[in-house]
Amino acid sequence: MNAPNTPPAANWNYPTAVKAGAGRIRELPQHCRALDMHRPLLVTDPGLAALPIVTGAVQACRDDGLDCGLFSAIKGNPTGHNVEDGVAAFHTGRHDGVIAFGGGSALDAAKAIALMVGQTRPLWDFEDIGDNYLRVNVQGMAPVIAVPTTAGTGSEVGRASVITDEAAHIKRIIFHARMLPALVILDAELTTALPARLTAATGMDALSHNLEALCSPVYHPMATGIGMEGSRLVHQYLRRAVEDGQDLEARHQMLVASSMGATAFQKGLGAMHALAHPLGARYDAHHGMLNAILMPYVLKANESVVSDTMTRLARYLDLPRPGFGAVLDWVLALRESIGIPHALAAIGIPGDAVGTIGALAVQDASAATNPIPFTPEEYDRILRNAIDGTL
Repeated sequence: MNAPNTPPAANWNYPTAVKAGAGRIRELPQHCRALDMHRPLLVTDPGLAALPIVTGAVQACRDDGLDCGLFSAIKGNPTGHNVEDGVAAFHTGRHDGVIAFGGGSALDAAKAIALMVGQTRPLWDFEDIGDNYLRVNVQGMAPVIAVPTTAGTGSEVGRASVITDEAAHIKRIIFHARMLPALVILDAELTTALPARLTAATGMDALSHNLEALCSPVYHPMATGIGMEGSRLVHQYLRRAVEDGQDLEARHQMLVASSMGATAFQKGLGAMHALAHPLGARYDAHHGMLNAILMPYVLKANESVVSDTMTRLARYLDLPRPGFGAVLDWVLALRESIGIPHALAAIGIPGDAVGTIGALAVQDASAATNPIPFTPEEYDRILRNAIDGTL
């Protein structure tokens, strides 16, 4: 491991308390106690549940006198049923807090579980529409400690969860400000075993959050600054993290870029996510990979209104001949260098998605902050290009 280049441990408090540094997962029991968790439920995905990073965390809590449980029945795109099963496990074990441990799916499911353990209404009543969040019984929510093991979604610093409604074949955003985890542990050592393909896809997801926040027309200068720097970190470190999974400096900086992206998108997202959400719900495709492939096609569709912003980004990244074309070329070169396919057809998205996904994309919450209010037909046109690889 490249220990000499690993950034020093650090604490910060924006947008929540963050404990960053290699090896800091060892502090998990003390942070549980600080939040008055004595019987935490660790929520993770099935692929991690039996691995040492999870079994070690559970055992460390138990060795410290905490009655830590484990729940891992979560799909790659977590569903409402997964959340219901997690709530049942929480109550059966008489737990008093949640440790969200894993990638975006586990973190989203865990935050939704922590929300729902004290509610009497069904999950979809808290969808991010209008003032639905006022329906939440805040006193019934459980505290959350978030421990990401991928650098992509940034869900550890988010106030929402994306959950699939299997009956409707759509993804719904569940929101409440108190869903923001009380504490985050960013430990790069937990990410070193992530395969190169997933490192690439999740890293591009982090870039999509930073880029779409920059393109959003919403005025939020703090988020704009964060999106710029988050994009720079991806530019500097994603390829390194893919090429050498043991590079702790690159792994750490990608965790930071991921958290920055999710902080920046308080400014809003856009058409990448408006398309990725229904595609993921309908075809159970990896969210980060969808965003990675869709990225240049959406940028091109938005070119007429984001050129000035992309020129500023190109200058910040020190790209040659700064302008919209420089950013587009950079995205295409980065994708190719880390093994991201050029077209959605390569990951099994069929041509008949066109004609149905566009209408769903318009209804997705992310569409509201795309810089151009695309029609269903325009979304379908972007999708067709992305399926065929026509840029």
